[in-house]
Amino acid sequence: CDNAKGLKAFYDAIKYGPNHLMVFGGVCATVTSIIAESLKGWNLVQLSFAATTPELADKKKYPYFFRTVPSDNAVNPAILKLLKHYHWKRVGTLTQDVQRFSEVRNDLTGVLYGEDIEISDTESFSNDPCTSVKKLKGNDVRIILGQFDEEMAVKVFCCAYEEEMYGSKYQWIIPGWYENLWWESWINSSQCLSKNLLAAMEGYIGVDFEPLSSNTNKTISGRTPQQYEKEYNAKRGDGQSSKFHGYAYDGIWVIARTLQRAMNYLNSTKKHQKIEDFNYTNHKLGKIFLDAMNETRFFGVTGEVVFRNGERMGTIKFTQFQEQKEVKVGEYNAVHDQLVIINNSIRFQGLEPPKDKTIIQEELRKISLPLYSILSALTILGMIMASAFLFFNIKNRNQKLIKMSSPYMNNLIILGGMLSYASIFLFGLDGSFVSEKTFETLCTVRTWILTVGYTTAFGAMFAKTWRVHAIFKNVKMKKKIIKDQKLLGIVGGMLLIDLCILICWQVVDPLRRTVEKYNMEPDPAGRDISIRPILEHCENTHMTIWLGIVYAYKGLLMLFGCFLAWETRNVSIPALNDSKYIGMSVYNVGIMCIIGAAVSFLTRDQPNVQFCIVALVIIFCSTITLCLVFVPKLITLRTNPDAATQNRRFQFTQNQKKEDSKTSTSVTSVNQASTSRLEGLQSENHRLRMKITELDKDLEEVTMQLQDTPEKTTYIKQNHYQDLNDILSIRNFTDSKDGEKAILKNHLDQNPPAQWGSSDPSRTSKDPIEDINSPEQNLYDKLMSYPPLAEQDLPWAKAQGSATLVCARISHFPTAAWLHKHPFISV
Repeated sequence: CDNAKGLKAFYDAIKYGPNHLMVFGGVCATVTSIIAESLKGWNLVQLSFAATTPELADKKKYPYFFRTVPSDNAVNPAILKLLKHYHWKRVGTLTQDVQRFSEVRNDLTGVLYGEDIEISDTESFSNDPCTSVKKLKGNDVRIILGQFDEEMAVKVFCCAYEEEMYGSKYQWIIPGWYENLWWESWINSSQCLSKNLLAAMEGYIGVDFEPLSSNTNKTISGRTPQQYEKEYNAKRGDGQSSKFHGYAYDGIWVIARTLQRAMNYLNSTKKHQKIEDFNYTNHKLGKIFLDAMNETRFFGVTGEVVFRNGERMGTIKFTQFQEQKEVKVGEYNAVHDQLVIINNSIRFQGLEPPKDKTIIQEELRKISLPLYSILSALTILGMIMASAFLFFNIKNRNQKLIKMSSPYMNNLIILGGMLSYASIFLFGLDGSFVSEKTFETLCTVRTWILTVGYTTAFGAMFAKTWRVHAIFKNVKMKKKIIKDQKLLGIVGGMLLIDLCILICWQVVDPLRRTVEKYNMEPDPAGRDISIRPILEHCENTHMTIWLGIVYAYKGLLMLFGCFLAWETRNVSIPALNDSKYIGMSVYNVGIMCIIGAAVSFLTRDQPNVQFCIVALVIIFCSTITLCLVFVPKLITLRTNPDAATQNRRFQFTQNQKKEDSKTSTSVTSVNQASTSRLEGLQSENHRLRMKITELDKDLEEVTMQLQDTPEKTTYIKQNHYQDLNDILSIRNFTDSKDGEKAILKNHLDQNPPAQWGSSDPSRTSKDPIEDINSPEQNLYDKLMSYPPLAEQDLPWAKAQGSATLVCARISHFPTAAWLHKHPFISV
């Protein structure tokens, strides 16, 4: 392989030898290329049986060069065929920085370019391949096409073992022309253990030309390839075998067939030329030899011998490293472009051939059907319970207990609860149940339903509480009726705010279906794929802002409800006051919503957990709210139907009037409409007490006038005039006038007036008014000077179908008989 010696030998043969018709040989690539480049000047055709360098395929530079051995580039069409056979469309190359390997790599790039096969990464190295191997792994290259010699091959597989680039997920395809047991010569130069190296090498595929054909047909020599091999081995004896001997044998036959073809051509032209007439300046004969060799075709011991532009179209074999030895697994016939795998002898380390890349299978994390079924069943039970409460409320709407608790508002509370329940069905529908477009619509619908349901339920509850608060705390509401229509308007206003927020949300920044992708996970079934979980979400550009607005509004609503519940905590009419249950409901709902929102945010990558938390929070909040509102009423109505009318007297104290705390106010009957006038009655009661104070002063004057009458003075002292401060009470009468009279009569019967002559019998028969100057007459005149509280001053009593009257009960008063005859407060 010395270029100088080789070139000198060639020139000596030209100068001193006979006229040579052809040049046969050239093993070393460097010497062969120098000689082949100069053949055109001597019109000589060169045929090589061992030079495989791709450089010699350049016909412009080496027009008279032929070879019976396939070039190194001849493996590239075979590799292309193998890649297509296993549907590998993504590969990477790893090349040693040597011209021979770089040329093969460059040719391979051109072969794969138009075949829909992607070279995802191209790496090269000089001495240390580990960095390049690591880059290949980082680029997820599974099919590696290597071009390097035996020494570098040991280093490459050591790096592959360290990077775990071997086994069922990877396939290495490298040159197959290495010597037998090649790794043993270089194992000591690496840092790998032998077993680790062999583990990484297991399954690699080597690609090289076929030394001898496996066909059993007879060749041009009359022998089969097997017979030729047997004869060759016999004559070789103990000498070293070369894998090029078959190509050398076929090369001799190529030259023979070329000369024969040239002789036949010369004979057919009748120009009486012979091949012996050839000389180095005879361009025509040189061209005849060139064309004759290019058209030569026969079946030799290395297979079918065919040239295409001087390149041998031979047979490429595939071998695989199996259990520390190379086994032939297939071959590629370049003439017919046919790949044959021998009895599926290729053994991959997995259940199937490796994938050309990490197959990422997107898997929608969906809500479990059993979980959805269970929570749907609980939701249906909750809706059945709400329907039962609705039936109970409608059926008993005329009962005093239900009537005083605002049945219309109760219906709204139930409606809001049922809407909240219904939203659970929509929260559980994802991409496994509905299409993407439908899911996007559900994003908006379920938000609207839950928002409206929440506001309807708690808005109605807080509106009821506001009415109780307005009646008992707000003096500005005096003599005004708060009907259910006004409460419905309040709830409607709350819903209007909701609708404004939701409509702006929908118009400005509507909810869209978004897909969130998570890190890849190994396939649970052990397949050579990776699972990339994806989740569907309902989101928009400014999701945080819109949620903040909704949460702020709902939070203010909850705080308002807590304020009303606290303010009305002392109202002791169970049918009217739900403050205790509202407080309990707000507390439970608030805590559950805070916990549920936090847990739901933390588990957004786990749809089953998230849906379970959201559904249970909605079910719990709706159920606890409905039960706190209706279960006490149901129990009371079942166990004590008259509870609403039995507990009519209650104590109510205002913090603003601590100086009047000694005065107790008895309430005998308050219905839903008349309760709004309690403050007015208390104000009237205060005015009457001021009148009684003035009356006490007049009585003192009368007493002074009677000081000279010991009998009268004794009587007046014995009768406690201060009893007037304790005689005012508020009574609830029935709707009929007869009922009013009957109640008044019963009141007088239970509290008979004291007789004037109780202490002095002699005065019992005397009319007190007969004496015009008597103290009784003076007292009567004083009392009559005050305007009566007549029925026309109480128009609100008639509006409610029952009269709430204020009367004065004068107990133990000496003139009670005629005061009832001439009352100072008319009925």
